[in-house]
Amino acid sequence: MGIYQIAIDGPSGSGKSTLAKGVAKELGIMYLDTGAMYRTCAVASIKKGINPKDADAVKKMMDEVKIEVEFVDGVQHMILDGEDVTGELRTPQTSIAASDISALPFVRTAMVSLQREIAKNQTFVLDGRDIASVVLPDAKYEFFVLCAPEVRAERRLAELEAAGDHSQTYEEVLRDIKYRDEQDSTRAASPLIQVPEAIVIDTGKYDIDGTREFLISHLDEEDK
Repeated sequence: MGIYQIAIDGPSGSGKSTLAKGVAKELGIMYLDTGAMYRTCAVASIKKGINPKDADAVKKMMDEVKIEVEFVDGVQHMILDGEDVTGELRTPQTSIAASDISALPFVRTAMVSLQREIAKNQTFVLDGRDIASVVLPDAKYEFFVLCAPEVRAERRLAELEAAGDHSQTYEEVLRDIKYRDEQDSTRAASPLIQVPEAIVIDTGKYDIDGTREFLISHLDEEDK
């Protein structure tokens, strides 16, 4: 079995990260959460008090900060200037800032370069917005995950409440998801698109196990 990549694209909260992690675990391959990399850029802007839409300020920040990806027992950790910020990546504030900052072309260029470098010499499953279209257009397997905004909002609210965060209502979570969808789909740099070759998976129609089994059923026997 040679080196190959599985590209999974889809909107925020569609279940692509859960799917990618499950596939990686079942197949015994590595998982790269590319969204976490943009979220780390967002955390950097929040820590420094920089507006993530201010291109000049963000460019200066990106020239100064050091963003690294480390894998500990197969689990991805995001390191910002030597500090593990993995636990700060999923807050509502970070989510919105990530959508804004990831729209900046120079941020995407830097992160795409890092993603390609990480994935080139080892079998990986990657999830994001532009994996099949930009990061790894020659990936052996390409999937696009769909899920209705309302379903995604319910799931996200449940995740927040399970983590003890009761700061948002369902309506606020839904509004944020629709905002991210609009930002991700209309940005000039690497917008969220479904490549023609991608196999579509509607995670609203399957449970977690069913979604994973559906994806794996489309892999060659030698890669299972």
